Amino acid sequence: MSSEADRIAELERLTDPGGATGSAAPPISTTTWTYFNATRTATYGFLAALPLLVIYEIGILLANSGQMMSIRVGADIWLKRLLAWFGGTGWMALGVAVLIIGGVIYWAERNNRPPIVPRYFGLIIGESVIYAIVLAFIVGGVVGLLFGVWAAPEAMLQPMQRLGLPHQLALSIGAGLYEEIVFRVILVGGLFLFVHRFLPKRTTAYIVAAVIGAFIFSLVHYMGPMGDPFRFSSFTFRFLFGLALNGVFLVRGFAVAAWTHALYDVFVVTGGFS
Repeated sequence: MSSEADRIAELERLTDPGGATGSAAPPISTTTWTYFNATRTATYGFLAALPLLVIYEIGILLANSGQMMSIRVGADIWLKRLLAWFGGTGWMALGVAVLIIGGVIYWAERNNRPPIVPRYFGLIIGESVIYAIVLAFIVGGVVGLLFGVWAAPEAMLQPMQRLGLPHQLALSIGAGLYEEIVFRVILVGGLFLFVHRFLPKRTTAYIVAAVIGAFIFSLVHYMGPMGDPFRFSSFTFRFLFGLALNGVFLVRGFAVAAWTHALYDVFVVTGGFS
């Protein structure tokens, strides 16, 4: 039982202030809350994700209105199916799930909760814009060196180009939210707990989990009716981008990782990287 509790504690440190160094967050009486350590917490991750959730759910509802087939982000569908497995469907179930998650986070950080500073949310978006642009060109440049051709970000979302702009924007926002929950929080976090059982060193365990998670993150983009035609160059781009998002998640927390992913996709579909 104690070993299981230890593994859970290790996962919590990934999103706690000080988690990147392996040290537990200090008690609130000794914490000096700055923008960087406050916005790494689960509290800010949850609050910063709410606008993404609202924008996506309203946007996708409007975009799918009158359509023969409802198109949603794959990770969204997976989580909704999981929710349905527990007996919850529809808007009421989603609302209850959000309230439960918020309540769990509120209780978990009850002794070390950061102050809520409104301007921090604007700074999160500004910081995420920078990361989205920098990561796109760094990863594109690396892929260009490897394959001798610049990997334009626009080429990564080819199937979405068949949809209208409202649909593309809604899916972009939803990918930032739901894919970060599935691939960063659940997949990489779960892999970390599993690998850490065999590799005691936290850094090594996280690197292994991050690499496997990035591989799966890239691979799923070629599955299903909205999947891309497989090309090794685009697979490598997504793999490296997934690794980069894992790094953002580890160092800056869920809030910045989700907004970075969402804004990157928005820039892609609007031609911002052209």
